[in-house]
Amino acid sequence: MSRVVVCTWGTTGGAEELLTLARGTAAALDATLGWLVLGPAPHDLTEIASRQDVPIVDRIEDEKLQSFGGDVAIAAVAAYARQHDFRLMLVPQTFDARVLAPRVAARIDAGVVMNGVGVGMEGGVLAVTASAYGGDTRVVYALDAGRFVVGIVTSALTAAPAAKPASAVTRHCPVDLAGVEERVRVVARSEAAGPRIEEADILVAGGRGLGEKANYRLVQELAEALGGMAAASRPIVDEGWAEPARQVGLTGKITRPTLYIAAGISGASQHMVGCAAAKTLVAINRDPDAAIFKYARFGIVGDCLEILPALTRAVKG
Repeated sequence: MSRVVVCTWGTTGGAEELLTLARGTAAALDATLGWLVLGPAPHDLTEIASRQDVPIVDRIEDEKLQSFGGDVAIAAVAAYARQHDFRLMLVPQTFDARVLAPRVAARIDAGVVMNGVGVGMEGGVLAVTASAYGGDTRVVYALDAGRFVVGIVTSALTAAPAAKPASAVTRHCPVDLAGVEERVRVVARSEAAGPRIEEADILVAGGRGLGEKANYRLVQELAEALGGMAAASRPIVDEGWAEPARQVGLTGKITRPTLYIAAGISGASQHMVGCAAAKTLVAINRDPDAAIFKYARFGIVGDCLEILPALTRAVKG
């Protein structure tokens, strides 16, 4: 029987969402499900594995894996892949995954797909749906034969427990990393001061519908009134209306707020990747056919330059 393996490192977010996807994929392939954890594990690893009905959790622990390093992590996963066969390895798409997945695939002679947003069966063939052309469209890759490493954007996934949770068996998988050294070392990391939009419970995001840079203050005022943070779509960040740290989307930040208000944002797929996991999405747009309304729980058709101030006044009472 083939295997579907989820590979995570440290306390990487999105692990449980990815395991939910992998569990369904394994069932469709009549395959077993496994979880490979590099370095330090999440504190609730056992509970997650039980909820997701993961029968086997493989651990690779080494002093060199205490923090993520490209060369060491790649060597560890490649060594594991040579010892343990699998049909599909899924990794949560992060900056680190962009370093890891393609190089691991090259070392073990596997195919690789990045920017994945879904996995399923089409015509009896395993297929991965991925974001393409900067998120402007979707492409479906048929994974007909061989094994594959696939990066999945987990922000739009939802974690769901298995119908029959079970106890997992943890295996320690030693690999020889003695001769592996990092060729590139990070000597200093940029530190963002203050709160981050990835952690915000309430976000108000503005797009091109604001018309000009000066109107971005309307987004900021509503966000402040709600006790949240202001965010932005890529086009207005590129125009310099908002700083890059506030960009939501495939090439920006992936967010999971309780409330997301999108003002003057069309709803292009690359932006929705960054906010689709919001519990409640409110859209404000003059175009009743704007794509954003397909994702919104509540929609307001109108000029955001009029509606944003009205909402701010209502919140302030």
